[in-house]
Parts: sequence; C-alpha cells; structure tokens
Amino acid sequence: MAQHLITKVTGFEVVGDYVLRVRFDDQTVQVINFLPALGGEFFSPLKDKRLFAEVRLDPESHTLVWPNGADFDPATLHDWPKFAAELETQARNWQLANTK
Repeated sequence: MAQHLITKVTGFEVVGDYVLRVRFDDQTVQVINFLPALGGEFFSPLKDKRLFAEVRLDPESHTLVWPNGADFDPATLHDWPKFAAELETQARNWQLANTK
C-alpha cells in the first residue's frame, strides 16, 4: 500500500516573479516556479503578479493559499519536481479549453 506523505509548509519567501522558496516541517526546502502551473479557474488569476504576491501560509491547512481560494496540497509542494510536468500540462490544457 502506498503511503501518502503528511507534510506541512512551515514558511516561504519570495525569490522572484512567481518563484517561492518553500520550507517544510521535515526541514526540506523547494524552490518553486509556479508560473508554468498557473492555469484553470483558480490558478490563472495568479498570473497577476499583485495577486500572486498576496500568498499566505494558512495556519490550519499548513499550505500556501491565495485570496481567490487557490492553494496547493502541501505534499504536492513538497514533491514538486515529481508533479511539475503534470501540472504544467494540466495548465496548458485548461488554457486551450478556454480558447475554444
């Protein structure tokens, strides 16, 4: 049986446009460029740099959240390199669906 990683985001800092350094409770860090994953109803609005900059750490869900309701599962953030290509493809597909 596959075990789902339970992890918590403990902090973050902005290191560039759409790029955050995210810290986790297991002392690991991911530097994530979110831009390629910003598609769809909740994530496309985050292409607005001002909205993206309003990211906060939710104390209850222990993940990054934005005022428009967008968030990412902390396990996805923790293992971002495993999910990045899939999230980018999904964002591209959402973009294509919205142009039809």
